[in-house]
Amino acid sequence: MSWERWWRRRSPFERIFEEMERMMRELDEMFSRSFEELEREIPRSLIREKRTDRGYIREIGPIVYGYSITIGPDGKPIVREFGNIRPGRGPEIVEVSEAREPLVDVFEEEDVVKVVAEVPGVEKDDINLNATERKLVIKVDTPQRKYYKEVDLPAEVDPQSAKATYKNGVLEVVLKKVGKGETGVKIRVE
Repeated sequence: MSWERWWRRRSPFERIFEEMERMMRELDEMFSRSFEELEREIPRSLIREKRTDRGYIREIGPIVYGYSITIGPDGKPIVREFGNIRPGRGPEIVEVSEAREPLVDVFEEEDVVKVVAEVPGVEKDDINLNATERKLVIKVDTPQRKYYKEVDLPAEVDPQSAKATYKNGVLEVVLKKVGKGETGVKIRVE
């Protein structure tokens, strides 16, 4: 019996299930190739191998992605991404970085700008902060955790006035705004 005759003699259900099985194999191969490509893109510091009684186990991570949405003073939503994985900006599906971007909220008050960031799992001595008049950089670089975030400030501040506290994984930095007239020089009229 030829293959074509055998195929025609089979029930439609058998053919449907065989076709579904073929499609599932193709899908499985596609996912396997995608995960292999992703694994090549992941920084080596995010891949660890552990020896267990059953052999070696490969752990990847932490891989974090999220966003927060707040309503700005103008009534428009502000979307902030955080984590160490981003949607790709080219042919790549995703971009993975070694340093995780912490979740950060910025509050502008009358005479101060408050920056609140979630940086769990580190000691306060591991946190490096650098401020300019318009930007705050948060950086943590330990073997266990890496965080990095450049925060654009909504107003000009005095970097020398910065006060930072860290408790239960939450970092709070308060910077005084530069007041009107404080940065100017008095000009004498002759």
